[in-house]
Amino acid sequence: MRRFGLAILALVAVFGLYRFFRAGSPAPDAGGGRLVITQRTEPSSFNRLAVPQFGAELVSRLTNGYLIRVNRPTGAIEPALATEWTLADDGMTYTMKLRAAEFSDGTPFTAADVVFTFRALYDPKVASAIASGMKVGDQPIVVRALDERTILLKFPAIYGPGLSILDALPILPKHKLEAALDAGTFAAAWGVTAPLSDFAGLGPFVLGERVAGQHVTLAKNPRYWGKDAAGRPLPYLDAINIEYVPEQNAEMLRLEAGTTDLITDQIRPEDVASLERAKADGKVQLVDAGVSVDPVGLWFNLVPDAPAAKGRAWLQAEELRHAISLAVDRQKIVDTVFLGAAEPIYNPVTRGHAQWFAPDLPHPAHDPARAKALLESIGLKDRNNDGVIDDAGGKTAHLSVITRKGNTILERTMANVQEQLRAIGLTLDVVALERDALLAQFGKGEYDTIYYGAPFSSVDPTVNADLWLSSGAFHFWNPQQTKPATPWEKEIDDLMQQVASTTDMTARVQAFRKVQEVFNAHEPMVFFAAAKVTIAMSSRVTGASPATLQPQVLWKPETLGVGGPIKR
Repeated sequence: MRRFGLAILALVAVFGLYRFFRAGSPAPDAGGGRLVITQRTEPSSFNRLAVPQFGAELVSRLTNGYLIRVNRPTGAIEPALATEWTLADDGMTYTMKLRAAEFSDGTPFTAADVVFTFRALYDPKVASAIASGMKVGDQPIVVRALDERTILLKFPAIYGPGLSILDALPILPKHKLEAALDAGTFAAAWGVTAPLSDFAGLGPFVLGERVAGQHVTLAKNPRYWGKDAAGRPLPYLDAINIEYVPEQNAEMLRLEAGTTDLITDQIRPEDVASLERAKADGKVQLVDAGVSVDPVGLWFNLVPDAPAAKGRAWLQAEELRHAISLAVDRQKIVDTVFLGAAEPIYNPVTRGHAQWFAPDLPHPAHDPARAKALLESIGLKDRNNDGVIDDAGGKTAHLSVITRKGNTILERTMANVQEQLRAIGLTLDVVALERDALLAQFGKGEYDTIYYGAPFSSVDPTVNADLWLSSGAFHFWNPQQTKPATPWEKEIDDLMQQVASTTDMTARVQAFRKVQEVFNAHEPMVFFAAAKVTIAMSSRVTGASPATLQPQVLWKPETLGVGGPIKR
């Protein structure tokens, strides 16, 4: 089962949600230097098409080229490997001119590499984690080479976000990977132990030293095509070190001590005070980037005939989800878990999603009494006056939730929810697992509920359609349905088609409002709070243009620079 991946970046219009770390984001006076970043988990592969992991996505952003890039703070589509394009009168067919460039091993980049990449993307043997998100109306984009420097790209229908969908797709080297694709072994290519000679990219950096469990070094790609406005070659940095630090407290200590320049996770609310002191001492830079656009949610196992629901039909009852939503005081979570640095939310769309956010949508008020009544309507009530609800057979109604071990915000949120549900007699067992174990349980369908999520990396719901569509890989509660399992899911499918099939923004926003209304009415996921995003990095970093969307700083790595040495 394909699961958990970064969804595709679309046209962004997040007004007021960013500002530069340094005025004008100046380029370094002199290039060179090494940027040190930390990441909680290391990837199991460097093959972005095959592996739906943030670690693989990050390395891909640094080492591969893309046809276009969406500027995350402004939303503008910027030329990259494609230098210019025209749209035919049908509104679906683009002709794109390609840049003269070389892969890091010196092999010329041509239209054949683009055609090959799309072939690999849609190959069923690859089962790419991003393939479903790269389709329009469940149909693939057709690409063909007109000559070595020109491609024709045809969408199966008019697509509202347009070419911004291409921001998610790294262009891969045909000469390195075609043999694996032909042999049916593409998904295993570019593993973390593969020899460096197997890799070639069009990005600003190339893979270097790798030490399992410790770090990977990315060196400057001398064949990178980019230049700055003054004609100087990019990237400015000589290297980027990605160091794997699994524990959040250790990451923060390193940042405050000056031995790390940037952490790829969000700053926790409890860390802000110490970081403010470090900022006053000139050690770090801080920015309030706005409200998160990828909040975490509690989803329920709604797969038909799920083992977890055997003898527990109430697990998949809509009343259970509504009862939990009513029983939880979201403001209490904002105040106690996030220390006020968050906002209550009721679906995945936050204020950070700009025009897609509908603040006037009705939402459930905190009402424990109504929650108890809903539970009783599905046969869950306290039958022996011990304060704990039982099912119709007299068994205690236990509900299990899996969340990510070591993520203190997730763990504390679930502890808070556990306490609040106890007040209505519902027993919630919280199980914290490492990421890979959590994903394994999800993939096997062996869970009651999961409190987790995947970064949207977009504000446009069309390019996050995998969450909303019943066929989507990220339709967490019942993914990749061959046909909608419920009438309300079909209704959302139809509405999302309306959102996608026009470029009229007013019509798109109105249709998506209806999507949210249907989602809220059935609550397959329950949401509690969206964090206010604070980004921190060392004071020596220059050239950064941060945004709320992941990766918040490293989306434009070629212009980053460092002033002064890193502490050791």
